[in-house]
Amino acid sequence: MFESLTERLEMAFKHLKGESKLTEVNIASTLKDIRRALVAADVHYKIAREFTEKVKEEALGQQNRLRNVKPGQLLVKIVHEKLTELMGSDAVDIHLTGNPAIVLIAGLQGSGKTTFSAKLAKYVRDHKKKRPLLVACDVYRPAAIEQLRVLGEQIKVEVFSDEESKDPVDIARRAVEYARQKGYNVVIVDTAGRLSIDDEMMREIKSLKEALKPSETLFVVDAMTGQDAVNTAKAFNEVIDYDGVVLTKLDGDTRGGAALSIKYVVGKPLKFVSHGEKLNALDVFHPERMAQRILGMGDIVTLVEKAQAEIDEREARRLEKKIRKNQFDFNDFLAQIHQIRRMGDLKSLLSLLPGMNKVLKHIEIDDSAFKKIEAIILSMTPEERANPQILNHSRKRRIARGSGNDIHEVNQFIKQFEQMRKMMHQLSKGKGMFPLMQQFGLGKRR
Repeated sequence: MFESLTERLEMAFKHLKGESKLTEVNIASTLKDIRRALVAADVHYKIAREFTEKVKEEALGQQNRLRNVKPGQLLVKIVHEKLTELMGSDAVDIHLTGNPAIVLIAGLQGSGKTTFSAKLAKYVRDHKKKRPLLVACDVYRPAAIEQLRVLGEQIKVEVFSDEESKDPVDIARRAVEYARQKGYNVVIVDTAGRLSIDDEMMREIKSLKEALKPSETLFVVDAMTGQDAVNTAKAFNEVIDYDGVVLTKLDGDTRGGAALSIKYVVGKPLKFVSHGEKLNALDVFHPERMAQRILGMGDIVTLVEKAQAEIDEREARRLEKKIRKNQFDFNDFLAQIHQIRRMGDLKSLLSLLPGMNKVLKHIEIDDSAFKKIEAIILSMTPEERANPQILNHSRKRRIARGSGNDIHEVNQFIKQFEQMRKMMHQLSKGKGMFPLMQQFGLGKRR
């Protein structure tokens, strides 16, 4: 995410290395490169120019005030503040009022509306403690109805649909009445999209909004389309005056132009960012945290929130005691693997650590290594999982046959597991992470 922009900005700040103070000359030189970095990230030139003018004004105003701060650190601080402002300053929560609250989802075909609708249903259920109902109103693409049904089954949320009807307004109205009868308090309406903006689609989405009077209308846009995403967001807003924007496929966007430009151009907040196919891969958009990621500072707060959402406090205390007594076993390790996988893909999680983007460029993160580890552990008996010390040669041979690995791979894993137990105290101090990852084949040097 934003790798290209982060790298270019880091290069721009190198102009200030060795400088004793900020001057008009070194500020101008650095900001020239920052402006180029933003334009290369698909930010409109006018926005990039205005942004750097604001940074310049702030930098010149502070150049003689903070004498104990290095010039590079001061400019990074100012750029961080201005990036946060550009993206909206504060996180804006979803607005759920009414009984039921109605959320209308709009966007072009292929933007990720249907997947986002399911992710949002899971989010409002898990984080807002609501009872959501998904509504399939894409009457033109049969696969969309089936896709929403499949996603609904995965997250255990009911989907209202009518494949016989071609009237999305009628389907949505009946869905709202059904929700009232069944006690659902949030209705999420997935609508049809087109490959490009056309009058028919705009009339349809406008009719849906007028009929439903939703408490929240969200526009979903593919972050990877860059400046086109901004233009599409502007066109939709002129017709339906939506409440917020959702950026999807953010994990594939190495530039960042859409995230940086939409609030400025449209004047509507970015509310959610979606990344990856997992149905928990949805984050509330926090401008300050995103600015930190763009500047290579990581996002520890989001990482902690993800961990807290998955970690059972009582289980964590139990595990801590076992680690302290060196009783950590294969059952515990398997549980930790499942926990990490629920939080998201490993590369996305590691990218939230400060400075980790640089490291990840040289290390290949391989989530498939988890599967081999799981196969080995699941081929053990309950007694063997709880007592690693009883694994003799004959037991290892049986485990190798059962897991589809050779004896060498099983021996290697068990040896690595024993080393890991000894390294637990290092991990608790934030050390030893990458040697450990490489041991298990999760991080391979490129």
